[in-house]
Amino acid sequence: MLQIVRRVIHRRLAVGLASGLIILGMQLAGCSRESSQPQQTPSPPPPTGVTTPAPPPAVITPSRPSDFSLHEPAQRAMPSVVNIFTSKRLRTRRPTLPEGSPLRRFFGEAPDEPTTATSLGSGVIVTKDGLILTNNHVIEGADEIAVVVSAGNRRAPAKIVGADPDTDLAVIKADVQDVPPITFGDSDRLQVGDFVLAIGDPFGVGQTVTMGIVSATGRNRLGINPIENFIQTDAPINPGNSGGALVDVRGELVGINSAIYSESGGSLGIGFAIPVSMAKQVMEQLVKSGRVSRGWLGVEMTELTPEQAKQLGVLDQSGALIARVVPGSPAARAGLRSGDVVRSLNGKAVVDSATLLREITALAPGQTAELVVVRNGNEQQAKVEVGQRPPPARAAR
Repeated sequence: MLQIVRRVIHRRLAVGLASGLIILGMQLAGCSRESSQPQQTPSPPPPTGVTTPAPPPAVITPSRPSDFSLHEPAQRAMPSVVNIFTSKRLRTRRPTLPEGSPLRRFFGEAPDEPTTATSLGSGVIVTKDGLILTNNHVIEGADEIAVVVSAGNRRAPAKIVGADPDTDLAVIKADVQDVPPITFGDSDRLQVGDFVLAIGDPFGVGQTVTMGIVSATGRNRLGINPIENFIQTDAPINPGNSGGALVDVRGELVGINSAIYSESGGSLGIGFAIPVSMAKQVMEQLVKSGRVSRGWLGVEMTELTPEQAKQLGVLDQSGALIARVVPGSPAARAGLRSGDVVRSLNGKAVVDSATLLREITALAPGQTAELVVVRNGNEQQAKVEVGQRPPPARAAR
């Protein structure tokens, strides 16, 4: 009996639901005939005891595949990145026979054997007349330099315009005037977490694009270059990427890939690029005079330890401790001493020795630098006429 009642109720509900749907369909049809504009027609309530099913969730599909891709910025920057091939002629001395050996009269002295060392790297075309930014270590000591443009695989000889070992940057020039130069971005606006692309020729396999984020900015005291201010990225950078481009999501140049931290020779997700803001300053001087002119005080600096800061009266442990003053240097003439702690330069706070080095080298020789130093627990001012920084091998900071 109970089963029969259930079937009757189900039939009634089904009939009511079908009737409601038929009426709704007729009303909708009438609306479409009466007016082409949609009208708000109230829907009839569902029959008692019937639950209206929820509409299925909307499926969002991209209008184009590139909506979720970095294809466009990569394509914008890739034509401006070139492969660099260098060769250097070497003479390898063969082992000689011992003095007095009877075999010398048969074989004589072994002549030097000429050999050629080759290496690979990358570079970025930055002007319409074929100027190319790259790393100094890519072209250093090379007898021959050639660049290969990815479009058409064209090869052209190149010559060195200037090099700067302090920042590991160099400018070369090649006849690639029909290749569009890259667009410069703003490396000073980069933030940790921003997406970046590394473009170059790793291991000589051909032009390659890898993606990552900015892991850190302002990296220094790594022992890579005398002057350091690196962008750190986890975009894979491998041997052969040196001198290549680090670009942002607009395809604009924000850095020159320079070095990696690796225990195996491959990428471990810790790569370093020179900010384009620094690269532009170096490039302009190299193009103008073939060298970079930097400021120099003639001091060797070290970091403050908590014990030294307390002993010298520097409570917040910020500043650069002068460990030695080069005799006859601008700092010596201004009366600076070993044990002084430089707290500011031209009104800018000095956090550590790397900050002071960066600020000093940015000054032009002949300028007057105003320093605030702590000596014997007391602050005092000093004015120093900035000198010309000597070559890296002999330069104190």
